[in-house]
Amino acid sequence: MEENFICLDIGGTSIKYALAAGGRLREKGSVPTEGRTAGAEGVAEKVLAIVDAFRDRGLTGVAISTLGIVDPAAGRILYAGSSIRDYTGFALKALVEETTGLPCTVENDVNCAGLGEYWQGAGRGARSLVCLTVGTDVGASILFNGRLWRGANYSAGEIGSMRLAGGRLGELASVRRMVQRAAAAHGVSAQSIDGETVFDWARAGDADAVNAIAGLIAPLVEGLANICCMMNPERIVLGGAVMAQQQYLAPRICADLDEALPRAFHSATRIAFAELGNDAGLTGALCHFLMRRKDAQAKAKHTGLTEEAQKVR
Repeated sequence: MEENFICLDIGGTSIKYALAAGGRLREKGSVPTEGRTAGAEGVAEKVLAIVDAFRDRGLTGVAISTLGIVDPAAGRILYAGSSIRDYTGFALKALVEETTGLPCTVENDVNCAGLGEYWQGAGRGARSLVCLTVGTDVGASILFNGRLWRGANYSAGEIGSMRLAGGRLGELASVRRMVQRAAAAHGVSAQSIDGETVFDWARAGDADAVNAIAGLIAPLVEGLANICCMMNPERIVLGGAVMAQQQYLAPRICADLDEALPRAFHSATRIAFAELGNDAGLTGALCHFLMRRKDAQAKAKHTGLTEEAQKVR
């Protein structure tokens, strides 16, 4: 019998959701997060309302991807900055399970994006994988043999805080800074253009737009070089809306990486571009749910066998 799950991806701007059946996302939608005004409780109310709207589908569980540093076992938000008021310390998993009676898993959004790309996207088959998302900041997830490396306090992959010569990687390689640089050169408001506009200008031969994009690529490649030196991964997947400009970015990123590092340091590392787009977090949230359930079942079976062995003795 096919199981149905409700998957949610809680971001600073919107909460995306989808019904998942047979590993496929259906009936997708989104609502505004409004985290600064609604706060953690208000966001949780939106999550519960979405789950309730799908209750007649015979849901098996709730799989959540969310911004912030997450304790995945407890499903608690350890740190979330200011995007959602009072979100730090919020016990999201416990609230959902107590209210709905459904099992729930919670994981960091970039970790979920990495799991999604590993499961169904550009990371398929990679034994070691780093998945980056480039947007208003830069984040990453790290996977070895399909398992997330979360770090001692679940903050592994927070490479936006990596220190480069000019500052934080997340600031230097942000799409926001690229847009601001191009807008200033053209004497227009940064709010009047977006990243796609900058790439359109660059393809039309605009030197200022080309320089603005180069200003994003340079620190990004510096970060990639550091990752290659430290981890030597089999694959690096680049995601985020800006990476839809693969045709423009790929040759420049690869050429700059060749200049930044001897080939011996990264000759076995393939640079790939994310394939799942906005569905990566939702897909990864489902993957995370299924993996945690499988682990729990294996643990229960092992515990049962151990108890049986003790009885035999």
